[in-house]
Amino acid sequence: MTRRENPDFPDHEQLLDERPLAHARAAPPSWYTDPRVHAIDVALLRAAWQYAGAASEVAAPGACLTTEVVGSPVVVVRGDDGALRAFHNVCRHRGGPVVRGPCTVPRLQCAYHGWVYALDGRLLGTPQMRDAEGFDRASESLLPVRVAEWQGLVFVNLGEEPTPLEAQFAGVAEALLPVRLQTKRFAVREVYPVDCNWKTYVENYLEAYHLPLVHPQYFRTLDFHAYRYDVHALWSVQRAPLGADAGYYLQLQAQGAEPARDACYAWLWPNLTLNVLPGRIQVNHVRPVAVDRCAVVFDYYYDDPERMADLIAEDRAVSARIQAEDADICAVVQRNLASGAYRPGRLSPEHEAALHSFQGTLRRSYLDHLARPSRGAPLRSIR
Repeated sequence: MTRRENPDFPDHEQLLDERPLAHARAAPPSWYTDPRVHAIDVALLRAAWQYAGAASEVAAPGACLTTEVVGSPVVVVRGDDGALRAFHNVCRHRGGPVVRGPCTVPRLQCAYHGWVYALDGRLLGTPQMRDAEGFDRASESLLPVRVAEWQGLVFVNLGEEPTPLEAQFAGVAEALLPVRLQTKRFAVREVYPVDCNWKTYVENYLEAYHLPLVHPQYFRTLDFHAYRYDVHALWSVQRAPLGADAGYYLQLQAQGAEPARDACYAWLWPNLTLNVLPGRIQVNHVRPVAVDRCAVVFDYYYDDPERMADLIAEDRAVSARIQAEDADICAVVQRNLASGAYRPGRLSPEHEAALHSFQGTLRRSYLDHLARPSRGAPLRSIR
């Protein structure tokens, strides 16, 4: 076996070759096309904080929302005691769904055979189980999942030792000022399928290098030469002043929204992005579906959704156009990465610093995974 070969990770030598941005090349195509890397990505994402939804949607006792973490269904519920809890949305009987979607209920009842659980996960009722000898309800509670709130958003984590959410995102809220996430209310959700690896999509988000050619209409609203990046290991923020053609993006300022004059785009490790505009925020969660497919969940938040119906409709139309442009280029890039013709190219120090940082964090995650003595143990959160 040569140095370059590794049965657990392709192009292993390149995994060890992390260079400073001025000398860096893009990651090898195997990161986006090889099933072995995708399997590690699944472990990585399960050990990371994953966006679930709006805290306002689970404010009342019995309020539930559902999400999925790389194929694992999760339910988040507000207890009668006011505590927020999360569980695997899997009945302990034969795997039925405990909750089928957003709802407010006094108890959680499996939709398959009717087993009933308290809002704190305890098993309360089991129809037609009287003859099951030695059956112990106390040992069949729902399996818990870690849950936390940050800036009005709910996150869940399936890992063993997650970094505290507030510590992981320290500094993000301050970087987004004057816009404040916690003042926004959820309005509507869109889901966009994209034919690319989840990292292909995230890396497209992390740079403005592609804006002039891929998004020419949006590009005209920006002062592109003043584009700037604030890069950290677990988050980054992109900003550019909005120019003379940005009337649509600024229109809420006349109604007293935050006086933001920048386009602002934040990425939070590993697969969450925030599009920040006056009076509203779009939360984009990039969910892997397969090695060459992902789904981008768009949640729209506004200061006053009921009063902003026309703006919401316009935002959705603009997002659909931009998403179609991104989905098209990302699908082409994904096919080219799998073609056998691509070799990693040099990165732009001016526009790909956030992408370079993301790939560095991925490298450390992959090396951490490969160094663990037991591959069966959940991947630790990156600190």
